[in-house]
Amino acid sequence: MSKNQKVGGDERWLHLFLAIGVFWGCSFLFIEQALKFLNPVGVSFLRCLCGATTIWIIVLIKKIKIPRDRKLWMHVFALALMTNVIPGTLIALAQTNVTSVLAGIINSTTPLTTLLAIMFFFRHEKIKSHQVLGLFIGFIGVATVFGIWRGIGDNAPWAIGALVVAVTFYGITYPYTTKFVFPRKARPEVLAVLQVTFGGLILLPFFIMGGIKKFEFMPISIISVIALGAITSGLAPIWHFRLLSIVGSSVTSTVAYMTPIVAVIAGVILLGEPITWNEPVGGLVVLVGTAISQGRHLRDSLEIVE
Repeated sequence: MSKNQKVGGDERWLHLFLAIGVFWGCSFLFIEQALKFLNPVGVSFLRCLCGATTIWIIVLIKKIKIPRDRKLWMHVFALALMTNVIPGTLIALAQTNVTSVLAGIINSTTPLTTLLAIMFFFRHEKIKSHQVLGLFIGFIGVATVFGIWRGIGDNAPWAIGALVVAVTFYGITYPYTTKFVFPRKARPEVLAVLQVTFGGLILLPFFIMGGIKKFEFMPISIISVIALGAITSGLAPIWHFRLLSIVGSSVTSTVAYMTPIVAVIAGVILLGEPITWNEPVGGLVVLVGTAISQGRHLRDSLEIVE
């Protein structure tokens, strides 16, 4: 395969990267709205339900066959626990005591937990110096966006701990996927539909026991749940698996640096929140860090455009 052919196959990775960052950045606002009538487990379950429904429709329309690979199913089941069930519930639980902004800040540390997971547990991916530099620059940018020097206020320590545990699981899933899941050669749609379906099945008993906080018709909250499920847990996982197969776990995890930026923009536009100097400055630092960590893949994408 020639260099041009290889690069051509990676042509759409930047579009996937941006789309995932935007929709996952809005997820914290969706969760906040959903918590008005759902408990944390309810948010996680309905998110999986809407997501699974969306992906199954895509799978049926495309007539994609689900492989009966026991090892694949076992590893995707583990992914469902580490992505949809545990972190999804912990983040929703934490947001009953912390703001969506703070949840976005802590979520942006996912690339760092990914880096640590690769260094200590998954050495099949080689970490390069420019990736480490880019990750830390990105983290500094995120801290600047939210003016971290002002402190985090009177947030419950257990809620902060829950968010840290959630992003730790997120960090592990990236190298876990490249090492154990991708070698099974399954399509992104297959991986996504199995993962979200497993997540929903695991959460179903807990939802039945008390996932709904109040039975009240709230249009905005219901729309938020549908968007949270159909887009962030439906379409986004397909894009995520595709991106991960192209650029690897270290680069893909830097999507987390976009999520707080999107949260700020959404807050200004939808909630009328003021914007301060550190937010756009920090945003630029995040973009620089992301570009540095992506290295070769970014240059290849630019060569295609030219």
